[in-house]
Amino acid sequence: MVNLLLRSIFFGLLLFFCDNVSAQKFLMDIDSSFFIRDTVRPTIKRLENIRIVGYIQPQFQVAQSMGTSSYSGGNFSQYSSNRFMLRRARLRIEYVLPSKGKTPNAIFAFQLDASERGVITRDIFIRLFETKKNNFSTTIGLFARPFGYELNLSSSTRETPERGRMSQILMPSERDLGMMISYEPQTKKQLLKQAKVDAGFFNGQGLAGTTDFDSYKDFISRLTVRPFKWNKMTVSGGASLLRGNFRNGTKFIYTTQTTTNGSKSFIVDSVATNFGKAAPRHYYGVDVQTKFSHGWGETELRAEYWMGTQSGTSSSSVSPGVIPNSNGIPVPTYIRNFNGAFFYLLQNIVNKNNQFLVKYDWYDPNVKVDQSNIGNSGANFTATDIKYSTLGIGFVHHINSQTKLIFYYDFVKNEKTKLAGYTNDLKDNILTCRLQFKF
Repeated sequence: MVNLLLRSIFFGLLLFFCDNVSAQKFLMDIDSSFFIRDTVRPTIKRLENIRIVGYIQPQFQVAQSMGTSSYSGGNFSQYSSNRFMLRRARLRIEYVLPSKGKTPNAIFAFQLDASERGVITRDIFIRLFETKKNNFSTTIGLFARPFGYELNLSSSTRETPERGRMSQILMPSERDLGMMISYEPQTKKQLLKQAKVDAGFFNGQGLAGTTDFDSYKDFISRLTVRPFKWNKMTVSGGASLLRGNFRNGTKFIYTTQTTTNGSKSFIVDSVATNFGKAAPRHYYGVDVQTKFSHGWGETELRAEYWMGTQSGTSSSSVSPGVIPNSNGIPVPTYIRNFNGAFFYLLQNIVNKNNQFLVKYDWYDPNVKVDQSNIGNSGANFTATDIKYSTLGIGFVHHINSQTKLIFYYDFVKNEKTKLAGYTNDLKDNILTCRLQFKF
């Protein structure tokens, strides 16, 4: 009787396991019904909230001379006056956390830039939205500084191959680590309905440094007047402010002053309390954009002006990514007053697929000195104090909605000074031929 019972239990267990084996032979086998319900459908639902965009910009350039120093994609090699290069190849992924209102709860963005020079990160940030009235948002991470119009115009949208010299010197890489609060009314009934306000604090070194090298932060804000229409004309504009500093590495601070004989010179202040003191970086900017619609498409005029105070070194006015040094030894600080501007004329030809453009910009790194003082003995002025202006003329042809060709020529002019190597205009004009594809 016992043997019969044991045999029954054994055969029952055998049949149970055989049934399971036939249903799922290996541990890695998937039950399709549960997989679709628990994995596939939630994954597809998440993918609905993901947006992937990108663009690529291969180009060919010809310089006026070999080894040209350039702000049109970087300096040429010593023995080269022409080059193929991959100026930008960017991939951006955004995840949107939806809400029941007009704006999402949050957006996460991640962007990479790849070229023959390597791969770098351009954006990593999260933007949180206030969804009750949809007016406020907070952005935290690595993202574009809210300053100026040209600086924030995407490289895939901008008509010219590059931003102006002043943008690249004062705001290299355009981005920085920080936190920003934005106010942007969503309905016409709200106060400041045509305005957008951004304000935030940033490390200040941008992508030029791997970490913040001092405790000073940049406060950056921008008031944008969003486009409003009047007949066939559209007008927009903005005003920007940056108040920042970085730490002096020495006690030596140079400023431009008038000497007893009436000439200009950099004069040093070397009191001991200067060491560790804040070196100012204060910028002010205004911009306006006007667009006219007509039978051929559109005519657009843009104007933007910056001025302020920039601290640097004797050999550079670029915003630093580390405490300015020479072979690890801190160098004196040079404080300069600067100004500069960008002007655009954009004109459609026959239709919106063809566009003629003219751009003029200048950057004067030291407005307190003119070209006749640069190179004077004992004045301490260098090539960093020379004013540059650039006239760019170009043509854009849109092959289709995602592909365009750009032909652009930069006429670069520098002040003629007494400084060796800069007594005449340098031969540094650049021709750029670019193909862009975006998706």
